[in-house]
Amino acid sequence: MDEMMRTGLGLLGGLALFLYGMNLMSGSLQEAAGERMRSVLAAVGRNPVVGVVAGALATAVLQSSSATTVMVIGFVSAGLMRLPQAVPLIMGANIGTTITAQILAFKLSDYVLAIVFAGFVAMSLARREKAKLGGRALFGFGLLFLGIGTMGDALKPLASDPLFTDMITQVTGVPVLGVAVGTLMTLVVQSSSATIAVLQNLASQPGPDGASLIGLEGAIPFLLGDNLGTTITALLAAAGQSRDAKRVALSHCLFNLSGCLLFVWIIGPFAALVAAVPPAGPELEVIARQIANAHTLFNVAMTALWLPCVPLMVRMVMALLPDRPPRPRDPLAARDPLPGGMAA
Repeated sequence: MDEMMRTGLGLLGGLALFLYGMNLMSGSLQEAAGERMRSVLAAVGRNPVVGVVAGALATAVLQSSSATTVMVIGFVSAGLMRLPQAVPLIMGANIGTTITAQILAFKLSDYVLAIVFAGFVAMSLARREKAKLGGRALFGFGLLFLGIGTMGDALKPLASDPLFTDMITQVTGVPVLGVAVGTLMTLVVQSSSATIAVLQNLASQPGPDGASLIGLEGAIPFLLGDNLGTTITALLAAAGQSRDAKRVALSHCLFNLSGCLLFVWIIGPFAALVAAVPPAGPELEVIARQIANAHTLFNVAMTALWLPCVPLMVRMVMALLPDRPPRPRDPLAARDPLPGGMAA
């Protein structure tokens, strides 16, 4: 029981550090560059390719697809952007968010405390606001990796637990179950980056046979679920907004759901493709990068499939969320009143 409690507290504490670091870094970057990103997104023209690039760049800079999605929904709700312009931006945000997983795949454990210290000094001593924000972002970046290391240390004892390894084997043997678990995890923590970090840590643990505990093929269904679960942020942001804003959130759901339904049938070939992409090396050393590459390739492939079909996506969300019919007017109220308040 003590071992289980230590493992659970390690996972929860590491996740808390990760989420706090991610929010601190993302919030600081948004405060420093948010207005500029808003201007860039608002100025996007009718070219869907430009929209994808702008959405990807904004998300890579802000380190938050949720921030980009919320901004786009706000633009549409305010009438500053039309639905056909917003859909490519959402696709680009899906690509931009994969940069986080690519960063997480770097092995920075030897430099984490130095990064935390440098960020703390910068945000404490800097006089200019931009320098303080940069220090906060660096401090959050260090905490993020400190959380990843804490989660990794907590997972190591589980890798040798027969009960846990049997459970993981059963889950990874049923792709649909892996998708469901990944979706649920992202819904709970409200961060696909956090669940992907947990996934990368879990996959980097050796199983009883010395190979990865879940392997690349076992990790991909969880990854698909992460992508599906992250759409809840767009749905929450669109609540109470205009009809077109709700359609933007729905297009995000359709984009990720269609990708999940497609890739869940081709996990084997997709894993082989990802494994063929550099870097090469021992599985435990490269699988975190392979998961990040799978995340990127998935979103790039789905964007390439959907981008020529933006008008189709618009028609689909318009059909699923049609305009409300106008309320019938009361014929008595429409008649001209006579003096004294009597109707004609």
